[in-house]
Amino acid sequence: MSRETYIPMMPLGEVMWGLAVGQVIQSRKPDYVAGELVLGLFGWQDYVATDGGGLVGMRRIPAGLPPTMALGLFGLTGITAYFGVNDIAQCKAGETFVISAAAGAVGSVAGQIAKIKGCRVIGIAGGKAKCDWVVGEAGFDGAIDYRSEDVGERLTQLCPKGIDVYFDNVGGPILDEVLKRINMHARIVLCGAISQYNSKVLYGLRNSSNLVIRRGRMEGFIVLDYEERFPEAIQALFEWSQEGRLKQKVDIAEGLENAPKTLTRLFTGENFGKQLLKVADPPEPIGSE
Repeated sequence: MSRETYIPMMPLGEVMWGLAVGQVIQSRKPDYVAGELVLGLFGWQDYVATDGGGLVGMRRIPAGLPPTMALGLFGLTGITAYFGVNDIAQCKAGETFVISAAAGAVGSVAGQIAKIKGCRVIGIAGGKAKCDWVVGEAGFDGAIDYRSEDVGERLTQLCPKGIDVYFDNVGGPILDEVLKRINMHARIVLCGAISQYNSKVLYGLRNSSNLVIRRGRMEGFIVLDYEERFPEAIQALFEWSQEGRLKQKVDIAEGLENAPKTLTRLFTGENFGKQLLKVADPPEPIGSE
């Protein structure tokens, strides 16, 4: 919020930005009618007047699709996982794929996609419940609890033949431990670095020279660069979901007054799956005019 990134710095005094599902109450656009559910950058507020433009625009939610799915598996987090695994990681069947924040909105989906691609998937998450879920429900081959286990030692145990792909959502020391253990031509997907966002002193990598020795590639990406291909991702995610090969975990808080507290859960690892905040039930029957 306090500096320019892939979105502009957020000025003080503005409504907090955020993707949301809302219901059209009144429309002057012929393409939208009252009662429809739509997705857009509506922010932390009860009501918004919008022309449907902006960073991600406004999109109609297909009839029957729950808002939780529109914001999660079929939203930006699911789409991020899709392009991170397919375009950046370019993972192949039989490779060892490690992912941090494995029980999070992006991580859980990315790991499942890697399994669909035929990889051996190891997830890193915080707490026994999350590790049990990524193995028992999401189908990962193993999990590391960074809160109670030595991540480096466990990576050595669970990845005895090294690491081919690492999907990084946290940055910091865990990224360093992975770099120690990468294979020839490994790919490091830089999706996020949540452990560093609020740090006053950023962690300095010590094992980055291994990228040279192993001829590895480390690449960052932003999902908005793939906007023209969003339909491709949504179609694939939908088909895998219909086949029972993708599962979504959601963590729903309630009440707009709890939005700040809910956001901070992402930085402490309290959230389990896609963190959402429910503001209210739709005031009108879905699809009414």
